[in-house]
Amino acid sequence: MLVLGRSQVEALLDMDSLIDALAPAMADLSAGRASVPDRVAALVPERDGLLPAMPGFLPSAGVLMTKLVSLFPHNDGARLPTHQALIMAFDPDTGEPAALLDGTAITAARTGACSVLSARLLAREDATVLVVLGTGVQARPHARAICRVRPIRQIRVAGRDPAKAAALAEELSAVLEGEVRSVSSYAEALDGADIAAATTHAVEPVIRRSWLTPGVHITSVGCNSAGREIDDATVTEALVCVESRRTVLAPLPAGSNDLLMPIRAGRITTGRTHRRPQAGAHHTGPDHPLQVGRRGSAGRRGHGPGRRLRPRAVNRRGHHAAVMSLPARNPRRLNRQRAVHQLSTSARTRLSTFAALARFS
Repeated sequence: MLVLGRSQVEALLDMDSLIDALAPAMADLSAGRASVPDRVAALVPERDGLLPAMPGFLPSAGVLMTKLVSLFPHNDGARLPTHQALIMAFDPDTGEPAALLDGTAITAARTGACSVLSARLLAREDATVLVVLGTGVQARPHARAICRVRPIRQIRVAGRDPAKAAALAEELSAVLEGEVRSVSSYAEALDGADIAAATTHAVEPVIRRSWLTPGVHITSVGCNSAGREIDDATVTEALVCVESRRTVLAPLPAGSNDLLMPIRAGRITTGRTHRRPQAGAHHTGPDHPLQVGRRGSAGRRGHGPGRRLRPRAVNRRGHHAAVMSLPARNPRRLNRQRAVHQLSTSARTRLSTFAALARFS
């Protein structure tokens, strides 16, 4: 059985290939071609911890696998990440265990790549101001990845701990072009933002409608069963796209409080959510991807991606779709001896496909 540690996975995983691999995986999910049950989780209440299990099967990629990911928000994030994961791949023909991979890096990369895909499809092409809310494991890959698809010239970082926000801003400024700075509040960070990536463990919303500029693209990946990242007013007014409507509307721990709470309050209906747009999609509704350019639950014609009429919230939290996150590759096609030290271009692409399938908590 192939075993890959974190450093080996990090060396093999290519972000651009991963972004490209996510699109067909999402299309298969929307078309019902993937087997992706709702996640289940063991709760560790004394540590606010969570251990979800997320299996998935994608026939088109020949990938059968499951991910176990622990979410322990009180870890310091330096010595111990808040998210730690393992991915187990099986032979889809025989069920034989085929590979065991460290899933921590894959989880971070896959979630960032999925947010990038949403930005590529929905954010304005002239977006230049990126806001990263949160300073944990998801903040870094989101900042780096979104800069790949939009001409970002300014990045603002905000979090609960100003010192951590400043340290992250300094770290990002060394590897990204443009101005990177920390700000003292979420409201200040969001003022005039074109793209906002929420990567927090928030109880109270870190994104509020009154802080937003019309036309902003929001991607929300945080998870907290006791709270949410986005307020009712934003969800009510925005175009909301999700990876899986069935999953995101399911009870916790599978579903999303960002949508379940306003639904319970009567602010929106289940028909208010759409699947994330896919290239070439032509339909809207519960059984089809959303066509870029349509708006709201009424289905009236809008003004194309990134219009400035109101905020665009893409609530694409990774745990809402197992098929979106199962990383890496079909282990049967991986040369076991070469994998530890080097991979060919085709093998790297397969690793990215594998990564596109490992669901994030």
